[in-house]
Amino acid sequence: MVSKPIKYGAVVASVAILGYLMGLDVKQMTSLIVLAGMIGATLMFWRFRLVFAFFALALMLGTDLLEIDLLIKFAHLDTILFLASMMVVVGYLEEARFFEYVIDRLQAIIGNRPRAMVVFFMAMSALLAALVDEVTSILIMTAVLLDFTSRYNLNPVRFIILSIFATNIGSSATVVGNPVGVMIAFQAQLGFADFLRWATPISIASLTLCILLSLFVFRKDIEQLSQAMKSESSVKITAIEKADGGHRVDIRKPAVIFLATIIGLILHTPIEQALGLGKNAMLLGVPFLFAGIVLFMERERARELVERRIDWWTLLFFMIFFASVGTLSHTGATQVFANLILANAGDSLTTLSLVVMIVGGLMSAFMDNVLAVATWIPIIKTLGEFGVNVFPLWWTMLFAGTFWGNLTVIGSTANIVAVGMLERRERIHITLRQWIGVGVAITLPTAAMALTLILIQLPLMI
Repeated sequence: MVSKPIKYGAVVASVAILGYLMGLDVKQMTSLIVLAGMIGATLMFWRFRLVFAFFALALMLGTDLLEIDLLIKFAHLDTILFLASMMVVVGYLEEARFFEYVIDRLQAIIGNRPRAMVVFFMAMSALLAALVDEVTSILIMTAVLLDFTSRYNLNPVRFIILSIFATNIGSSATVVGNPVGVMIAFQAQLGFADFLRWATPISIASLTLCILLSLFVFRKDIEQLSQAMKSESSVKITAIEKADGGHRVDIRKPAVIFLATIIGLILHTPIEQALGLGKNAMLLGVPFLFAGIVLFMERERARELVERRIDWWTLLFFMIFFASVGTLSHTGATQVFANLILANAGDSLTTLSLVVMIVGGLMSAFMDNVLAVATWIPIIKTLGEFGVNVFPLWWTMLFAGTFWGNLTVIGSTANIVAVGMLERRERIHITLRQWIGVGVAITLPTAAMALTLILIQLPLMI
């Protein structure tokens, strides 16, 4: 068996050879090798990903791929701050036992029907992602699922993966579900109604397929849940009515915090327009407002809440990974890729849609989907200038940037956030080998369905 370091070296060497064949200059080649090294290390040595990230950042600064101002620009500090503030809110809700209360009420409605419970969790993950965004959805659903699996002494890994799959697919349904949707909407002049007409039906159909496939692929895990539900002795005493001391836990305050945060995120655009604020100002302002309220309510425990509940390990990795990806556009490597695709894809809509779905999807799965979409936007706009009907290509790019996030553990922000929470709370690590099998089983059929539904509607997309 070939050792991981040898495999890692082979991957980096292969990328270097590919870059040479593509005609990249020295800086472009260096940026591609650094990114490939980070991605390869993340996939093969997940537990030590931040170590490689620190080395990568030092290399980028030392070879002049990055300057301090570019590091700040590429690091997506708005995303990092959003995650940190939401982690404070979700951490407070967990400690206030709000999610236990939700599970108790959920079980009272659904009963001991494990398949129905799994379907509900997946549907709720997709709905939250569509209404708010994928990051908020996965933060909430991961907390819910960790509490749920804990009471039945089950391994949470597979159930959280189920939620991630549904979250990524659901995030394509509306313009606010995923950052790539916002980018495409602005560049293609698409509105909320356009997403409801073209994206939402395909997202719902693909989610239905994802749920059906998941019920089969994860049938052993669902059977374990069924057995645990039948065995009362395996259930921990976590019902909200059985709090320590026999007193009922008051969840009114956490319920208000939860609902107000969700409503604020859903309505952030009208709030910004009413107050004359810049785009997404309240998307960041709302979670900070309620994180501040939570810290004020906690007072003496505020510092402890910040230190224990914010996953600094994951956030630092995000910042460096985003910066590494950004060097590709800074050095002009992405423009080289764009020219190659334009030169070889032709003008057939079917062929172009297939290329966008596969190549764009693979780029999203193994690097930041925001960069993947940003790389494709000028390509699609150039094709439009050549007279190609690019309307279907925008939707193909949307689904390539979201659905293919299910292929790998680093395929989307939601994946990394959920896995980071799992590691922090349960000390459980997910490897690429554990993920890739089920990732392929869900990604390929759902992406194929989305592409097929787009191609069927080509005559309508004028």
